[in-house]
Amino acid sequence: MDQFPVAIVGGGPVGLAAAAHLIERGERPILFEAGASVGASVLDWGHARMFSPWEFNVDAASVRLLDSAGWKMPPAEELPTGAEWVERYLQPLAETPAMRDVIRTGTRVLHISRQNRDKVKDAGRSRAPFQVYIVKRDGREALIEARAVIDASGSWRQPNPLGANGIPAIGETRLRGRLVYGIPDVLGSGRERYADRRVMVVGSGHSAINVLLDLIRLREERLGTEVIWVMRRGNLRKVYGGGEADALPARGQMGLRIRAAVEAGALEILAPFALREIAELDDGLLARGEMEGALQDHYADEVIVCTGARPDLAMLRELRLDLDPAVEATRSLAPLIDPNLHSCGTVRPHGEAELRQPEADFYIVGMKSYGRAPTFLAATGYEQVRSVAAALCGDWEAARDVRLNLPETGVCVTDYAADGLCCSPAEAARPALLAIDAIPVADGDFVLSRTQPERCC
Repeated sequence: MDQFPVAIVGGGPVGLAAAAHLIERGERPILFEAGASVGASVLDWGHARMFSPWEFNVDAASVRLLDSAGWKMPPAEELPTGAEWVERYLQPLAETPAMRDVIRTGTRVLHISRQNRDKVKDAGRSRAPFQVYIVKRDGREALIEARAVIDASGSWRQPNPLGANGIPAIGETRLRGRLVYGIPDVLGSGRERYADRRVMVVGSGHSAINVLLDLIRLREERLGTEVIWVMRRGNLRKVYGGGEADALPARGQMGLRIRAAVEAGALEILAPFALREIAELDDGLLARGEMEGALQDHYADEVIVCTGARPDLAMLRELRLDLDPAVEATRSLAPLIDPNLHSCGTVRPHGEAELRQPEADFYIVGMKSYGRAPTFLAATGYEQVRSVAAALCGDWEAARDVRLNLPETGVCVTDYAADGLCCSPAEAARPALLAIDAIPVADGDFVLSRTQPERCC
């Protein structure tokens, strides 16, 4: 099958890094991106500024390709927006001569299978090439054969629903066009939609806090704006984060700002609130949920859903996968990232071995590899694809030499911080791991990490 390319699904930071590592090893991969340009999902939150500086947002093989084309690295300590990440790094990378020939934008992957074999058929399976079923922007369909497939399609376009039970709230599917998911540009294109309105934000991650802080700024200009913050959890201490002790000042300041806003009464809080139903009224929306053991109704003109994302596994239905039943990551990776166990985002460096599936030469990488765990790091994704590319090229020594070299960036703040611990008592009793402090751009979309906190993580 050596005559076939390695197919990569997704033209975000990790997908492009996979292509760069394969090109550096003499391969000619083919990369499919559903959007009109690389980094299309990143552009959805392009107005938001990242917490991590440039030095941690770039991949080594990608930088080597860019350097050969005369690219100039942005200031290492500067914090880019999502749009700047695309415009100053991903787009120039895609335009290098080596990358330009392998990228196919406007091409959506709908299915992946084996040539003439469905999931059930064993005979000759590992020797049969993959067939990638694509649909181009103009509606034309094609089957592309590949010797291996790397799925880096992410999960940003698959947001979690409003329902506290993991399924859509009653009425949500019908009203989906009336709701907004993700991080809308409240102070830009969305200003008139939200100004002088009663706006409900559902979620407790940094994506929700980003939106809330923008709404509070809008409220200072347009006094008729009301802000409601709905959370499933009730512990604000964890939501606020590290404050002045946070080693990433931008993130710490965000926690301090939202805490000050809460204490000043700039927004209304509903927590813990288990949302069950969303209904449309003549002049707005009605959210119904359980709080303090009773059903409550709350009115809003607009509802913004910031509840994270989950992987879309539909296109992988004909492949043999072994996924953890809860986290939806590989069984080897799941224990390292399970949010029920890793309250401070601890994770060991991992690569090809942890990402390996029963379907030979197929890998899920990047944010999608973490399934439902909201702690993915771009730096982790870059190391994943370095290891996977080495394995696909037969360099098993390099594939196994998995590292995550990141600078020490400070303390770990969780629910247990008040007890002098950075993790739970159960975590404290386990052997020390490499500590990763995820920097969320949005729930389930993270960019940076840190190593070796002072305590148990």
